[in-house]
Amino acid sequence: MSTVKRVAITGAAGQIGYSLLPLIANGGIFGKDQKVALQLLEVTPVLQALNGVRMELEDCAFPLLTEIVCSDDPKVAFKNADLCLLVGSKPRGPGMERKDLLQDNGKIFIGQGRAIAEVAGPDVRVVVVGNPCNTNCLIAMKNAKGVPADRFTAMTRLDQNRAKAQLALKSKQHWSDVKNVIIWGNHSNTQYPDWHHATIGGQPAAKVIGDDPWLQGAFMKTVQERGKAIIEARGKSSALSAAQAACDHARSLYTVTQKDDSVALCVLSDGSYGTPEGIISGFPCTTDGKGNWKIVQGLAMNDFSKQKAAITWKELCDEREMVKDLLG
Repeated sequence: MSTVKRVAITGAAGQIGYSLLPLIANGGIFGKDQKVALQLLEVTPVLQALNGVRMELEDCAFPLLTEIVCSDDPKVAFKNADLCLLVGSKPRGPGMERKDLLQDNGKIFIGQGRAIAEVAGPDVRVVVVGNPCNTNCLIAMKNAKGVPADRFTAMTRLDQNRAKAQLALKSKQHWSDVKNVIIWGNHSNTQYPDWHHATIGGQPAAKVIGDDPWLQGAFMKTVQERGKAIIEARGKSSALSAAQAACDHARSLYTVTQKDDSVALCVLSDGSYGTPEGIISGFPCTTDGKGNWKIVQGLAMNDFSKQKAAITWKELCDEREMVKDLLG
């Protein structure tokens, strides 16, 4: 590979961004033979801190890193970008309703979607990490006029990684032996981590675990509430694992999916599996290594799965209704 890949990261001086940048600069997305340029976006009051991050990146002397751009202007940060990682978002404050959070973040993602459409590279891919990431992704996508909708994905890889880890710990096997866990719906505590098609060491996960009450109870709750548990344990959000998941998600877009292991992506629903059309929902996907994805078709969903998925799909429909005035 000879051309430099230009990667834009918003909220680059934040906790997730700080953990994510060295992963990208070290080849974590495009591999060890691909040079990268980092184009970092922050709000104006944080530019001084971002400059400190730039200094640290320089001091790391990453062999693959060719350029560092720091700006508070989306049109500068997204200029000719091949990949945009939208990490920055406004956190939920005390007493803030979800609708208020969606509206406040929506204004940010309107501007970023428009800037991506105006100045990003012709083959750009956009990964939304900042929460509420599914609906933020929908807002950015709808405001990026002229950019194909399938260029936009939101991150549920963290939930998939968490689910794999829990199944591995329960079965006393390594998480790399856990394949094909599905995350349906929203990146929220309504998500449905589905183990019915998962395997552990090549065997059906349910058979290996042998504990349906645990799968339907403690397993699901642990995955759904893991972020909250980490905040309670360390006093800060799960920035390290979120950064790794963002890197994993983006790398998957540029890697051909293994036959036995679907990728958890939040993408625009086409109605597959009874999902309401026009929401950004978690699905099992395959990827072609060129930034493109397809929803895996033909998987069976039992009544339990349909019931749990319907809950998270409804939440996404409700969120879409809350931001309908922001959808371009």
